Amino acid sequence: MSAISTKGAPRIVVGVDGSPSSRAALRWAVRQAKFMSGTVDAVIAWQIPMVLQSYGWAPIYVEEEGNFREDARKRIDALIGEVVEQADSRRVRSLVIKGHAAEALIEAAEGADLLVVGSSGRGGFAEALLGSVSQHCVHHAPCPVLIMRGESDLDAS
Repeated sequence: MSAISTKGAPRIVVGVDGSPSSRAALRWAVRQAKFMSGTVDAVIAWQIPMVLQSYGWAPIYVEEEGNFREDARKRIDALIGEVVEQADSRRVRSLVIKGHAAEALIEAAEGADLLVVGSSGRGGFAEALLGSVSQHCVHHAPCPVLIMRGESDLDAS
């Protein structure tokens, strides 16, 4: 990996949203961290839906904002529980960050050795394209970026 992390174990940041490609990214990141004796920061980002922020709707109260954060926390904990083997779970730290996914990942990747994100290709020609989050990460990440496709034979092993 890069020479960025000279203090301690190598650190991999991975974006997790529940999609097949993010599950593959998390699985790959944990295997790589195990190989490198490193750690994984699994990141999920959340935002208040735009429809609730505009068009004259009533303001969101702090406790309602907390519900969005708590839902994201439950979601990432469940995904880690499903994807990561129990023996490897000590390598994984979950981070729940308020904001746009791309910006949250760039921020979390500061000082990391690698950022791993899923690709949002939708089949056919679209598989050749990057999603907006992965494209933003490729252009702005402070470390190397690996983009994972959806589930594959490698992921099942």
